[in-house]
Amino acid sequence: MQRMPNATHLTALSHDDLVRMYAYPVAPVRPWIRVNFVTSIDGAVTVDGRSGGLGTPADKTVFRILRDLADVVVVGAGTVRAENYGAAHTDSQLRTRLYHHGFGGDPDGAAPRIAVVSGSAALDPTSRLFTDTGAHPLVITTADAPADRKRALADAGAEVVEAGETSVTPAALSGVLAERRMRRVLCEGGPSLFGDLIAAEAVDELCLTVSPLLVAGSEGRISVSPNTVPTPMSCRHLLFDDDGTILTRWERTHTH
Repeated sequence: MQRMPNATHLTALSHDDLVRMYAYPVAPVRPWIRVNFVTSIDGAVTVDGRSGGLGTPADKTVFRILRDLADVVVVGAGTVRAENYGAAHTDSQLRTRLYHHGFGGDPDGAAPRIAVVSGSAALDPTSRLFTDTGAHPLVITTADAPADRKRALADAGAEVVEAGETSVTPAALSGVLAERRMRRVLCEGGPSLFGDLIAAEAVDELCLTVSPLLVAGSEGRISVSPNTVPTPMSCRHLLFDDDGTILTRWERTHTH
C-alpha cells in the first residue's frame, strides 16, 4: 500500500516553500513533461467550455508558480482557441533568481514561450496569441498542414516547425523541445494532447487541482484517447486551502 504524504494547509507555506515543492528535477537531461489541470469535484474540466470558471485563488497561485518554473508552456490548438491564449507573463525577478539557483527560469528573467501543437496549423494569426506582448510563440505542426496557414503564422511572428508528415507525435514534440533546450515542460492541455502523452508514456508529472464545485452538465474529462492506458502514479504532495481547494502533485512511478 502506498503511503500518502501528509496534507498541508497552504497558510503553513511561504511562496518559496511552494517553489521548492513544485521545482523540476535539477538539470534534467531530457524534456520533463509536467501536465497541469483543474477539475470540479465531479470531474468537469471546464464550465461553459472554459477552465477559468473552475479557478480559485490557490489554483491561480500555483498556476503562476508553474509557469515561473517552466522553460516552455505546451498547449493544444483547441485549448488556445477556447481559452483565448496570449503570451505567458511571469515574474521576471523570480525567474532570474530561479536560474541562479539551478531551478530553471531565465538569466534575463524572460518568460517561457508558448508552444502550440497543431497538426493542421489551424490558428488565427490575428488572435491574442500573436498580438500579445511577450515571447513569440512556437507552432509545432506537420508537413501536410496547408502551406498558406504556416506562412501566415510565420508572418505573424511565430516560429513554425514541422514535426511529422501528418501528425505530431509525443516523441516528435519532445525532440523539438530538446533541440531548443526546453527541458522543463509545462503542458496545459487540452484533453486530447494529454491523452496522447499518456498513451506514449511521456507524462512525468500531473499537477491536479480539485475545485470545490459540482458542475454536472456534459463537460469532458482531463484526458481522452482511443485506448485506455493505466499508468501508475505516486502522490508527491497534497495541499488544501480554506475554501476547499485541493492541490495535488503526482509523479509517474518509474520501474527499474
